[in-house]
Amino acid sequence: MAQIDKTKPVLVTGANGYVASWLVKRLLEEGITVHAAVRNPGDEKKIEHLKKAAANAKGTIHFFKADLLTPGSYKEAMQGCELVFHTASPFTLDVKDPQKELIEPAVKGTENVLNTAKEVPAVKRIVVTSSCAAIYSDAIDSVNAPGGQLTEAVWNTTASLDHHPYSYSKTLAEKKAWEIAESQSQWDLVTINPSLVLGPALNAQNTTSESMNILKMLGGCKMKMGAPKMGMGVVDVRDVAEAHFRAGYTPQAHGRYITSGHNTDMLEMGTVLLPKYGDKFPLPKKALPKWLLMIIGPMTNATFTREFIRNNVNVPFRADNSKIKNELGIKFRPLKETMEDSFQVLIDEGILKGK
Repeated sequence: MAQIDKTKPVLVTGANGYVASWLVKRLLEEGITVHAAVRNPGDEKKIEHLKKAAANAKGTIHFFKADLLTPGSYKEAMQGCELVFHTASPFTLDVKDPQKELIEPAVKGTENVLNTAKEVPAVKRIVVTSSCAAIYSDAIDSVNAPGGQLTEAVWNTTASLDHHPYSYSKTLAEKKAWEIAESQSQWDLVTINPSLVLGPALNAQNTTSESMNILKMLGGCKMKMGAPKMGMGVVDVRDVAEAHFRAGYTPQAHGRYITSGHNTDMLEMGTVLLPKYGDKFPLPKKALPKWLLMIIGPMTNATFTREFIRNNVNVPFRADNSKIKNELGIKFRPLKETMEDSFQVLIDEGILKGK
């Protein structure tokens, strides 16, 4: 049980990422000093939004250069920090070499940050951004889970280098985190396991998260004939940032926390946008039949293999989010608010153009 002093600085790795940017903003608003570790502190385009957040808040921000694959590169940024948020990890599904592009940065990055924490006596707690991907690969896994829903006790046993390599990277990285945590007694570990994170990006033009691609697919022409009723969980990026904040500063926080606001599907994510945006964007209005997806899916998108369609389309996703609601008091935003706010940012930034 770690009691964290709010007058001490905190380290956020991958500080300019999609989730991390909102977390940094939340910490700064609380008056906390943030040590923001990024790959290139000289790239103004990627950190400008964080400087702006600091200018309007009580806290202060200091940037540090660090790389997931360089051992010891987080040590300077970690000095004096009782609390470390390790959010840096790639989220992309379009990879040629999953071992090099996903597994190594996720696992070695986690090793690098957590092993460094063993050498910095100030550290009392580490909050790692894991994922529901470390719990499941396909919606069918939630149907097959004990009680027909995912809980924190479930681990992903179906992912591999060839099948859902992103999920595999998150599973291996989180297992590595728990292994290192159990090898010492100086600090405790808490993991946040979000489902698909959506919501407004603070730096939309430079956000590489897969979440942006999904929004572009919904608002572009790719789904005007309909969307697959593909079961998944969705959570707002602002709620995920709040979950990290509370996991860091709630002494009793422990273990894993499923951070998922809604058991939903791709079609519902599109249809909640119809009342506000349906007249200007080719949003999906109906479900694409599974048999049709089995024929055209593999031709339109490499991810849409027949196995993927079989295990996710017309299959409900169910995750139990009661632990985080009860222990950290998280209240999740309505799906409509998340989808509309995400969509509006892409329109404002000129990334999506209506008719």
